[in-house]
Amino acid sequence: MEQGINQKLVALDLTAAQGKIIGYLTHAKQPLCARDVEQAFGLSHPTVSGLLSRMESKGFVELRPDPEDKRVKRIFLLEKGMSCSRQIVQSIRENEERMMQGFSETEKVQFRAMLERAISNLSEETKSSPPKREE
Repeated sequence: MEQGINQKLVALDLTAAQGKIIGYLTHAKQPLCARDVEQAFGLSHPTVSGLLSRMESKGFVELRPDPEDKRVKRIFLLEKGMSCSRQIVQSIRENEERMMQGFSETEKVQFRAMLERAISNLSEETKSSPPKREE
């Protein structure tokens, strides 16, 4: 499934990280800034700056000064970025449909419930685990 998504991203001239950022921007209620992306993905400022710069040069996003704080640049998803987002979502849906072929509706509901519980268990484990110390 991941291979199919990665092939789609390559065809759209996006890296996996850029695809994730486009997905994040697509679901944002308001224009975000680089710091929002850094915090959401646990990336450094130079990494996010480089990703956004390349995305802007390819026409996926536009960085504009915040009207209230000129030091901050807001990220606006352009039509090319929105189109890519729609194509990525479609590719994910197609992969999910292939994955669920042959399942009854009841089995699909049970499968999703189990996956959600497993993900929740992993999330809880991550929250309760003490941070690892580097020695």
